[in-house]
Amino acid sequence: MKRRDFSALLATAPVLGGAAPALAQGGPVDGRQYLTLSQALPTTPGKIEVVEFFWYGCPHCYAFEPAIEAWAKQLPADVAFRKVHVAFRANVKIHQRMFYALESLGKEAQARPAIFNAMHQQGLALDDPKSQAKFLGNLGIDAAKYQEAYNSFGVVTKCGQAEKLSEAYRIDGVPSIGVGGRFLTSPGQAGAGQRVTEIELGQKALQVTDFLIQRARSKA
Repeated sequence: MKRRDFSALLATAPVLGGAAPALAQGGPVDGRQYLTLSQALPTTPGKIEVVEFFWYGCPHCYAFEPAIEAWAKQLPADVAFRKVHVAFRANVKIHQRMFYALESLGKEAQARPAIFNAMHQQGLALDDPKSQAKFLGNLGIDAAKYQEAYNSFGVVTKCGQAEKLSEAYRIDGVPSIGVGGRFLTSPGQAGAGQRVTEIELGQKALQVTDFLIQRARSKA
């Protein structure tokens, strides 16, 4: 989902699954299936960092979630994967605070499927701290501890860091995938110009990501 499209959400996309289709002969092309950043970003020494930029409320992120989570469980030891929640507008910033508050409590991965389902299947906005705390309380997450984390300096700092990283990668839509502080791709970019399903777009993006990990490894 592009930054300009956030005011008009698309219908929820189908859940991803199935085998990954093959990439076009010759492999991904810089400027087409992915972009190389003009200036490399700092990363953790000895690790190839893969970052998924996402938003809980994005239907494409919801559709991509099963595929990227399955993919992330099979990464080699030299690859570090993490999610970064974007903050394109006011209510998205509130969702970003929810992400980092839950992460600080060690509960984000546990709560994420229910949050995605609440937004995309039940139509819940979860765009204010009180409704978030009530919803999360039903998942067994202490509401008082959640609100304390939501308002903490640490979470505010994490949000600021996330916004700086999004700006450094020049993120203008989600889901997007940054690799090694050098490369950027997305389902839309990986399958640009092809008439394929959203399932296939997600799988193509992961194939391009695998290719970019190899490139980052060769440059390490």
